[in-house]
Amino acid sequence: MSVASIHLETERLLLRLPRIEDFERYAELMMDVEACRYIGGHLPRGGAWRKFLQMPGAWALQGFAMFSVEEKATGRWVGQMGPWRPDGWPGNEIGYAFHPDAWGQGYALESAVAAIDWAFDTLGWDDIIHCISPENIASKKVAHRLGSTLLREGRVLPAPANEAHVEVWGQTRAQWGINRKRLA
Repeated sequence: MSVASIHLETERLLLRLPRIEDFERYAELMMDVEACRYIGGHLPRGGAWRKFLQMPGAWALQGFAMFSVEEKATGRWVGQMGPWRPDGWPGNEIGYAFHPDAWGQGYALESAVAAIDWAFDTLGWDDIIHCISPENIASKKVAHRLGSTLLREGRVLPAPANEAHVEVWGQTRAQWGINRKRLA
């Protein structure tokens, strides 16, 4: 299967490769101070553009990255979710970020289930993590609902994020097999 044809569907969402038309909503997300306080801080439009290009680049070079998440009913880009492993990262991350107008609708949990299934089934990963700011209660709730547990905390990210204190939540493939049944 070519990378370009990869997409996942859930009841309400389409997880697909990023497209240029996703950028406007992505830029809104990245320029929002509140939305970005736990993911490295907000960025001006130019910085958002450079960060936006990370995912298509990772797809092209690694064969995986976070998916763009789109509402099936409207076609609206609501966020990104999926596998992410920059050089020096502390593990195989399933990461996410959602536009503020998509918060509170269960999109993170719904898309995470599809992304975790895909990472285990397609990428062959044996475990996954989520790097979460200790103050990010909403993300910790999502990780907990997925069945992930706190594995470690501290300054575990590579530069330039090496000053960030994070909690690393995660689970193994075997644990996901059990936890996935709970979420069905």
